[in-house]
Amino acid sequence: MTTPTYEMIKLEIADHVATITLNRPERLNSMPPAMADEIRDALDHLPVLGARALLITGEGRGFCSGADLGGDRAASAVGGGANSRKALRNHYNPMLLALANLEIPVVTAVNGPAAGVGCSFGLSGDFTLVGKSAYFLQAFVNIGLVPDGGSSWLLPRLIGLPRATQMMMLGEKIGGEQAAEWGLVYKCVDDADLLSEARALAQRLANGPTVSLGTMRKILRDGLSQSFSETLDAEAKGQFVAGNSEDAVEGVLAFVEKRKTAFKGK
Repeated sequence: MTTPTYEMIKLEIADHVATITLNRPERLNSMPPAMADEIRDALDHLPVLGARALLITGEGRGFCSGADLGGDRAASAVGGGANSRKALRNHYNPMLLALANLEIPVVTAVNGPAAGVGCSFGLSGDFTLVGKSAYFLQAFVNIGLVPDGGSSWLLPRLIGLPRATQMMMLGEKIGGEQAAEWGLVYKCVDDADLLSEARALAQRLANGPTVSLGTMRKILRDGLSQSFSETLDAEAKGQFVAGNSEDAVEGVLAFVEKRKTAFKGK
């Protein structure tokens, strides 16, 4: 299948790693509803394109400066927010749910500002790498709005309620190194090394047992809102799925034969 092309994002596939690059650098990759739709469409195409891992980053000097507040959306905020609610329900939320429900691991490389919905989008990877000059910003309070993009659910689980409250209610920037100290991200690296390190990690994941990794991803995320007994049951079901994969057979054979595994993602 031919890789789709888009107006606001770039989608590339190489060695089973899909890369989605937000591509509005002149606007610090701010995300209008149409961009969210393009991302969702790209996510839908990943299985048939043979992707076994996904890398997300931003073009230029910013990751994503938030939802595009220009034009009608700015007017809707002044007029009561009905259009903003519609944009969230019809565009941003479906995109974020599609990302959460992917069956392959996700790496995000956050370069520069990640603000508003860009903050929660950047933190939606299984592994978030951030450059030292980058920062996260819950900017909503600064314009009299409330957090969206799932950040009210995500941030307390990543860094606890006090720090999540600090980010949301004070609207202050959290730099890359501070984010790493808080445990908000996987790793903070030099800006020059960000993309190469993120790509290497995505490639490592793409070379792994895809069925197992996808099942882990689901169990981990579902476990955030399940009881212990429910998670034990989910693990048993997941072990059944992973144990019946070709990669599980390959893993056992490689162990017995004392050789390196050659997982195929099946």
